[in-house]
Amino acid sequence: MSGVNEIRSTFLNYFKKNGHEIVASSPLVPRNDPTLMFTNAGMVQFKNVFTGVEQRPYSRATTSQKCVRAGGKHNDLDNVGYTARHHTFFEMLGNFSFGDYFKEEAISLAWNLITREFGLSKDKLTVTVYHTDDAAFDLWKKVAGLPEERIIRIATSDNFWAMGDTGPCGPCSEIFYDHGDSIWGGPPGSPDEDGDRFIEIWNLVFMQFEQVTKEQRVDLPRPSIDTGMGLERLAAVLQGKHDNYDIDLFQTLIHASEEATGVKAEGQFRASHRVIADHLRSSSFLIADGVLPSNEGRGYVLRRIMRRAMRHAQLLGAKDPLMYRLLPALVREMGQAYPELIRAESLISETLKLEETRFRKTLERGLGLLGEATETLGEGDSLDGETAFKLYDTFGFPLDLTQDALRQRGISVDTEGFSAAMERQKAEARAHWSGSGDAATETIWFAVRDKVGATEFLGYETEKAEGVITALVRDGALVDSAGEGDAVSIVVNQTPFYAESGGQQGDTGTISGDGFTVSITDTQKKNDGVFVHIGTVTKGTAKKDAPVELSVDHVRRTRIRSNHSATHLLHEALRETLGTHVAQKGSLVAPDRLRFDFSHPKPISDKELAVIEDLANEIVLQNAPVTTRLMAVDDAIAEGAMALFGEKYGDEVRVVSMGTALHGEKAGKSYSTELCGGTHVRATGDIGLIRVVSEGAVAAGVRRLEALTGEAARRYLEEQDERVKAIAGVLKSTPAETLARVSALMDERRKLERELTEARKQLALAGPSSGGAQSETVNGVTFIGKVVSGVNPRDLKPLADDAKKTVGSGVVTFIGVSDDGKASAVVGVTDDLVGKYSAVDLVRIASAALGGAGGGGRPDMAQAGGPDGSRAEEAVSAVREALAG
Repeated sequence: MSGVNEIRSTFLNYFKKNGHEIVASSPLVPRNDPTLMFTNAGMVQFKNVFTGVEQRPYSRATTSQKCVRAGGKHNDLDNVGYTARHHTFFEMLGNFSFGDYFKEEAISLAWNLITREFGLSKDKLTVTVYHTDDAAFDLWKKVAGLPEERIIRIATSDNFWAMGDTGPCGPCSEIFYDHGDSIWGGPPGSPDEDGDRFIEIWNLVFMQFEQVTKEQRVDLPRPSIDTGMGLERLAAVLQGKHDNYDIDLFQTLIHASEEATGVKAEGQFRASHRVIADHLRSSSFLIADGVLPSNEGRGYVLRRIMRRAMRHAQLLGAKDPLMYRLLPALVREMGQAYPELIRAESLISETLKLEETRFRKTLERGLGLLGEATETLGEGDSLDGETAFKLYDTFGFPLDLTQDALRQRGISVDTEGFSAAMERQKAEARAHWSGSGDAATETIWFAVRDKVGATEFLGYETEKAEGVITALVRDGALVDSAGEGDAVSIVVNQTPFYAESGGQQGDTGTISGDGFTVSITDTQKKNDGVFVHIGTVTKGTAKKDAPVELSVDHVRRTRIRSNHSATHLLHEALRETLGTHVAQKGSLVAPDRLRFDFSHPKPISDKELAVIEDLANEIVLQNAPVTTRLMAVDDAIAEGAMALFGEKYGDEVRVVSMGTALHGEKAGKSYSTELCGGTHVRATGDIGLIRVVSEGAVAAGVRRLEALTGEAARRYLEEQDERVKAIAGVLKSTPAETLARVSALMDERRKLERELTEARKQLALAGPSSGGAQSETVNGVTFIGKVVSGVNPRDLKPLADDAKKTVGSGVVTFIGVSDDGKASAVVGVTDDLVGKYSAVDLVRIASAALGGAGGGGRPDMAQAGGPDGSRAEEAVSAVREALAG
């Protein structure tokens, strides 16, 4: 039982048999401690449990926790590869009691595990206790039977743990393994304790006090246990190794590196292979937990780790990117224990390959330029800051890389000059910002960006996190606090809130701290990565530098994710149905709906819409995982990823893929692949249902779809169904018979309308004496003039035609008056009189009498209108008078 995977499972199962809940490792990005850059100990995820803020359904827990120490005060980066036990990534085995058992059972559980389950010799073990902890001293004698000389009292803070200046704290008891007198060093507390003979393998923390003030410490009502044992150190002991890099896990990764480079891990190359193996682990796990390389915060630390390994790959002579080729070996070794590695393997691989490809170009170009800039410098000289800044700003060569490259030649860098050049550039950027009103107030975000840096976005992985308020803006000015009722804009060092971008609306939710709550109604992105949470203080007083808990409105975010992913599927369905000329021209992704504008020259038929909707829902029903990769923008587009209209992309882009195409040339390949920085569902089935509710034109050659998803789509269909049922009820039919029943009614209505129109025409032509329209002779011309009502304006011309046939020779005029009081006029002239009278001239005379103007048609038939139907008889008289001359 010496393999790393077996040791891990044995540890966890041992504590499970002893009543502990096996709790999965928390992410490397802490969700409950904004003061930490990375999770660096097993107890981090349980901090709120120990302080009583959070309750869990168990009182005993055990974990194998992923940890990274490569930034801040816990920074082992420069030592990694050159010592036996320094790592950027390591696993911390631990068992925890939340007010359940205490010292005796903790010591008993630890001793039994180490000596019985793992079979370590009692004679090889030494323990330490805090110098005043007599209880622990006595328990080690009682439980372990250790002689007093191997229970060492330590008076320093090394054996007293505290969460902070105040809060839970307590004495520690450390277990050391003696590697034998062949290795120099002495036991803890001795003058030779810094040697490597005695190695700490387990630390038991007895959390029994609360530090109330600097001077006051009281007993905790429910003492607790927190332990931590480095898996790599334990594996080295169990495998008979003194060096962690000689254990099976690291040897597997180192052998993979040897095979890929053709260089043995010996002599001057030994450290390089170790650096690559260690940094491969930390880089891969950080990417799997949502950290991507950048120039800020955690992303910057990740980039430093990656580039350090990549620099060593170059030293080994690797001509092409190496790191991503070693990833399969890591996944085979650790993927079963940490399935997030398997889920994110494609993202990790693409990210490693992209970063190393770019780094190699940067390194080659920068080293050449640096050589030119320093060819006249020698040992003891200093490169001026202006040149160093030019290398950074113009050519992308980082300052720390410049320093590393010159250190070998004994040349330093003027870092103060570098910082001055950086500040001068920022001042110039601010000076170029001009405007007034809202535009002018935007300048405040330059100051915020300079002072606090970019916001770290955690929202791809979580909807809840903790942070620290780094800036408060009220009424356009930076303030230290904001009280109840104040409208504020809040900047936090890290946030799960998505800032509006790419058509996706910003998140809403709450930000709360000690005694205050802020309701967030929008999130916007300002000035190169500053996330601004806009809202109102609803309780207490929000203060700058206050620790806060950020909680995104889960329901709203879930709906937005569904609508955003549906937008991608509809985009591809449109292209599949209408053609590849379809391109996005804008979008809105809101919680209640989605809107998608696209290029297309003509309306979409109902049949085409049905096909588009069906194609998109086919992918929904696949319930396929939605995958995300990080790629170079040119590579992503070359692979077929679609860039979105109006978006600005950097060198690195997130590529979102979903579903498997079922039809055409793409069958069997990814259905939708787009460059997108938005939030999406985990699997297409989470969308539930896509329902297109409208389609129309918004500009020349641009159409718009509006659609609903999930619950909104279901409610929409329910409402439609209720309408059909209601109509069926009115028609006294079943819903299935409704269409046929409505069609029959429409046919019947059209028939009745035709009959009614004919009857009205006959009635209009009917005269009091002859059964026809009454005629008179005006200036020797037969004239029929009549005002009619209830006749559709479009039926006036047929009425005039019939009247012309009746008179044989003459002029006819009909004025129709509508229900709203307006009038229409028609004048007809028989063919034999067209040379003498014009219907167009006569109808314009009628229109003028009705208060209108104009009119048109042919000489034999013309029509016009007017707003005043009450003057209909005057219009008839006006035509009569025109004929009379």
